[in-house]
Amino acid sequence: MENKTAYIAMENIVKTFGKVVANNNINFSVNKGEIHALLGENGAGKSTLMNMLSGIYIPDSGSIYVEGKPVVFSAPKDAINAGIGMVHQHFKLVDVMTAEENVILGQKGGLLFDRQDGEKITALAERFELGIDLHKRVADMSVGEKQNLEILKVLYRGARILILDEPTAVLTPQETEKLFRIMRKMKEDGCAVIFISHKMNEVMAVTDKITVLRRGETIQTLNTAETNPQQLTELMVGRPMDLAVKRLEQERGPEAIRVEHLTVKKLEGVPALDNVSFNMYAGEILSVAGIAGSGQKELCEAIAGLQKVDEGHIYFRNEDLVGKSPKEIAAKGISMSFVPEDRLGMGLVAGMDMVHNLLLKQYQNQKGWFLNKKAALVKAEEITEKFEINTPGVRNHPVKNLSGGNIQKVLLGRELDNQPEVLITAYPVRGLDIMTCHKIYDILNEEKKKGVAVLFIAEDLDVLLALGDRVMVLANGEVTGIVDAKTTSKEEIGLMMLGQHQKKEGKHLA
Repeated sequence: MENKTAYIAMENIVKTFGKVVANNNINFSVNKGEIHALLGENGAGKSTLMNMLSGIYIPDSGSIYVEGKPVVFSAPKDAINAGIGMVHQHFKLVDVMTAEENVILGQKGGLLFDRQDGEKITALAERFELGIDLHKRVADMSVGEKQNLEILKVLYRGARILILDEPTAVLTPQETEKLFRIMRKMKEDGCAVIFISHKMNEVMAVTDKITVLRRGETIQTLNTAETNPQQLTELMVGRPMDLAVKRLEQERGPEAIRVEHLTVKKLEGVPALDNVSFNMYAGEILSVAGIAGSGQKELCEAIAGLQKVDEGHIYFRNEDLVGKSPKEIAAKGISMSFVPEDRLGMGLVAGMDMVHNLLLKQYQNQKGWFLNKKAALVKAEEITEKFEINTPGVRNHPVKNLSGGNIQKVLLGRELDNQPEVLITAYPVRGLDIMTCHKIYDILNEEKKKGVAVLFIAEDLDVLLALGDRVMVLANGEVTGIVDAKTTSKEEIGLMMLGQHQKKEGKHLA
């Protein structure tokens, strides 16, 4: 039935990809001046539905209405002309151009713009408090600045309906709060904002309504003020679920990694890691907390041999790894599962299918002139089943066509398949739904039970404390404390994250 009161309405939408039914008779509507969340597990159909609303996909059947009038989108420009703009998980910006040039790119036939264009862009940036330096090159921007630029681009094209697909996945808490202020400003201006996220606390904090999808179908639409995370989780997974993160209690084994006085400098000579020392033990999860950019990335890459070490040592079985290649380090049993901000640029090859992405890790073990894909095919099927990856197939389907969460599960599954003695997991649940997050936590506990030393870097302090045995805190490249996760509070961790060093007589654990 047509919803004449909604700003946008999608009715009985169906979309299939081969044998996979991504959307099955979905109904979804959003009003003016409303922030509306779209919740669901990975593969529930959220991104597919929004890709149809933004003109990227065409529905197999069903209807779309804008202000009560039926519309048909055969290309993104049709949706843009109807006032709909989408900010994707992977930004579509030209790095060598300035912010202003990226906004104008594709408009008026090129990069020719006059003073009025500049004034319009500046006025939009100020009106929605985007805080963008329009003359700054994209290559020099933070992730948060790039996202605000993407929002400015769609606003410049006349969007009044904004779709944000996992917008906070790689943002700092400060950048996330700034994004929420922008969203509320748009709401005040009468825009409609559709917010796709797996972070339940953010959904509860910023939205007015929530629609839950499960297995490609609409389950329920609720007022945010009248629901809670437990109810929403049960609607998403279809059954009651224990949301508690459980620590596996066991005695730790011998030392696995010893880092001594590690210093890594950035290009400009400023230390990214400054005199960092710590130990990792077999059968232990060492959590790492810190504000984004505190040296987490450099620490992972230094242990894995991807980052030049300026000073210090990294010992594995009393052998110094500094100066060894990533191949040599991996051969010793150290696996790094690092999900970077650009997971399709650094972690996986976007245009390859699962089998060929697995071969990137396996080819060095192969003999002869020709690649034997049989083992990789078997492993791809195993990983798909174990991690419940929603894909049309492991061959001939590029990973770039999977949802963001499924891409991350491919990456993590490949790394865990190496059966490492030391596992470096940086943001392994970023972009994953709550059920899959708990599956990953269980898998990390399984690795711990096998005697693997696990370095676990994440953003959620509650999870870092609940899952880890110890918590190491980084601030501005320094270790400000290593504490017992069972006896430490979030407040203590927060102070250390801000640079306040732990008192030596306190709960220090070597």
